[in-house]
Amino acid sequence: MSPIDEVLIALRRVIRATDMHSKYLSKTTGLTAPQILLLQTIRAKGDVTVSKLANDMSLSQATVTTIIDRLENKGFVFRERCKEDKRKVFTHLTDAALEVLKSAPTPLQDQFTKQFNDLQEWEKTMIISSLQRVAQMMDAQHIDASPVLDVGSIDRSENNQVKNAYRRE
Repeated sequence: MSPIDEVLIALRRVIRATDMHSKYLSKTTGLTAPQILLLQTIRAKGDVTVSKLANDMSLSQATVTTIIDRLENKGFVFRERCKEDKRKVFTHLTDAALEVLKSAPTPLQDQFTKQFNDLQEWEKTMIISSLQRVAQMMDAQHIDASPVLDVGSIDRSENNQVKNAYRRE
């Protein structure tokens, strides 16, 4: 097998593993990986604003707001304006969200993070460098991304990021 075939097969396996895990999460919880991670972040941080969530998750405020809108429609979160500073709006979990989080499977990046952290520093550097180079070779360095292993657009809206990246050509 040629080296290019080996690379393409490895990339396809990563994409498929991400897709399969995403479908598993959706089937077992009715939520996407970004939605589960957002709920976990709110649970860990307590009273938190959208800007703080966006910063903690390396996502834009618009993306986090879209995810929160969907979670609010499903009854997993509610928002409350701060009494002292009316400009601030805090996001809170509902009891339904806490129940879902108790039984939710571990997101794929949690497993990856544990194994990645067990690597030697030189291995981590090599992987990061190689993946950054692959992204550049695929002309994907312009695509906005966050550290969430999931398929498609992070907020499940039309995947404008990819469309816009290819329009730059």
